[in-house]
Amino acid sequence: MSEINWDLLWDEARKMLKLAYCPYSKFPVGAAAFTTDGKLITGCNVENASYGLGLCAECGLVSDLARQGGGTLAALVVVASDGQPVAPCGRCRQLLWEHGGRTLQIMTSNGPIAFSTLLPDAFGPDDLATRSTS
Repeated sequence: MSEINWDLLWDEARKMLKLAYCPYSKFPVGAAAFTTDGKLITGCNVENASYGLGLCAECGLVSDLARQGGGTLAALVVVASDGQPVAPCGRCRQLLWEHGGRTLQIMTSNGPIAFSTLLPDAFGPDDLATRSTS
């Protein structure tokens, strides 16, 4: 993917806020990303009454990635209810690493950064392949 249309990602992430299901926290989160081959994928958070089993917007985004045939995440915007960037939780950082890795660019309040800045020395699929004893 050459030029990243960050404005489109911002718009799509903010649209997803309206689709979030968050009756308990009242904290909608929307996410939008491009894959390295240019697909647009989106997600929003979905809560349930047991609280801990809710799904973050990034989980929905990765599900949409799978639904669209997979690929590698290239650029990501995650926004909170105010429409401004919010950092992924720890679980989502690991999930996003699996599908984007160190080259994934994520938007922050200071502009885009490499995902490896948020999750340095991450454990991922390469570790399983190169460090397995069997």
